[in-house]
Amino acid sequence: MRHYIHFTNEQDKENVTAELRCLVKAAIYASLAYEDFQCSAEVSVTFTDDEGIHEINREHRDTDSATDVLSFPMMSEDGEYDINMGNEAVILGDIVISLERARAQAAEFGHSYTREVAFLTVHSVLHLLGYDHVTSEEDEKEMCQKQEAILEYMGITR
Repeated sequence: MRHYIHFTNEQDKENVTAELRCLVKAAIYASLAYEDFQCSAEVSVTFTDDEGIHEINREHRDTDSATDVLSFPMMSEDGEYDINMGNEAVILGDIVISLERARAQAAEFGHSYTREVAFLTVHSVLHLLGYDHVTSEEDEKEMCQKQEAILEYMGITR
């Protein structure tokens, strides 16, 4: 099984290093492993800034504000995913991360930028896999527990 991660950088406020891309890949891989995802997966990751994510949020979610991360799962209403026939990978969807917001939140929460980016990535992958913290307090609690467990598995703590 092989995972395909595609990166796009649409901002110039934060340096997108090989280390940052490796961190995001590791967070995706760890999330899929934790969830025992048994197929090859394809995920697109876009790095943007607050202005860019604000525009995407307004355009796709009718929410006129910036946010830290957006997830666009490719799962159909019946819980099925498309398959990329070229590489036979399950197309999970798209992740959009505001690196500008990640930097600010890391400072606000008193932890590292690395932890914040990893957290946002794990959070988004769980959304791509169908988890939704908005539907109920129970779902939110489950998602929070999984996020912390995955970060701990990666050795990334507060």
